[in-house]
Amino acid sequence: MSAFPRTPRIARRLGATTALSVLAVFATACTGTDAAPSSAQSDRVTLSDQWIKAADSGMSAAFGDLTNTGDEPVTLVAATSPASARVEIHEVVPDSTGAKTMRPKEGGITIPAHGAVTLRPGAEHLMFMDLLQPLRTGAETSLTLTFADGSTSVVTAQIRDFAGGNEHYVPGAENPAHGG
Repeated sequence: MSAFPRTPRIARRLGATTALSVLAVFATACTGTDAAPSSAQSDRVTLSDQWIKAADSGMSAAFGDLTNTGDEPVTLVAATSPASARVEIHEVVPDSTGAKTMRPKEGGITIPAHGAVTLRPGAEHLMFMDLLQPLRTGAETSLTLTFADGSTSVVTAQIRDFAGGNEHYVPGAENPAHGG
């Protein structure tokens, strides 16, 4: 006779069912199935056709198409890259003489719900300040995009030749040492 009392059949079945339920919950949590959709802004925005202007030193810029698949606007508030000491969000506007002036854009770039914004020369773009290495045509570098909710996404952009948009850089009050 066993030292343990016999477990009734119903208790054994209940124990097995409970164990299987716990395993199913664990498996679901580990695989991510049946998870609630992410509410991170970075999951709703893609950057496509992205590229960066080739440069040996100083400054460069990144361009591409930001697309928001979500039901609410999303704001890109910052960007970083290992190729540059810092990356600023810039815009190009005409000055009082009509010449194009490039400057930091306050408040970031808002991508409308189910809409897109094109980052392009002579308009909104991501400005690489104080390059840490030459950006050679045909190479690639990563770019981390940061959104208003703090979420991020990392993209890779190809480096291309581009003559420039003939803008003049007007540094922001926080960056008076940089000139065009």
